[in-house]
Amino acid sequence: MINTLAERIRGLASLFWREVAKFGAVGGVAFVIDNGLTYYLMHGPMTDSEAKARFVGATVATVFSWIANRLWTFRHRRQANILREFLMFVLINGIGIGISTGFTALAKYSMGVTDKNMLFAAGIVGILVATVVRFFAYRFLVFNQELDQEPEFSHDHELIEHHHAAKPAVRRPEPAPEDPEVSARQE
Repeated sequence: MINTLAERIRGLASLFWREVAKFGAVGGVAFVIDNGLTYYLMHGPMTDSEAKARFVGATVATVFSWIANRLWTFRHRRQANILREFLMFVLINGIGIGISTGFTALAKYSMGVTDKNMLFAAGIVGILVATVVRFFAYRFLVFNQELDQEPEFSHDHELIEHHHAAKPAVRRPEPAPEDPEVSARQE
């Protein structure tokens, strides 16, 4: 029983780290897309609109990220309702884009930072914060099909139910009938 439970925990940890690795790879490419496009826009067509440039870069990276996460990272957890999944993904990424854009806007408008490289760096800090939020939101809200569909974990419920069924019932010893207090309470 304990060996089986330990194997399940190791399997869950392995699955979690595989998802983190894939999420990191997708995120790395999305990071390059986001920051490459943002840098280009900040130093070109949107030179006076740094927060808008960050928003555009993040939006393009988000579309890439949804496709890659759906088809690769969380492919075994895709929802049957693709519209709901996409809308949840967009909502969560909207929050993430708000975080990264907010860091840029905060640096520019609240702190008075005007150096484009510092504004760019503020957006990167926002991306790092948003990435942690995104991973857990994707895992538990967007791509959230149960582990029961994963072949390695298909018997987890049986393990838990068997564990509870195998436990003998705990019986409390009944007091001896000769005890006058017990006899009085029973009457």
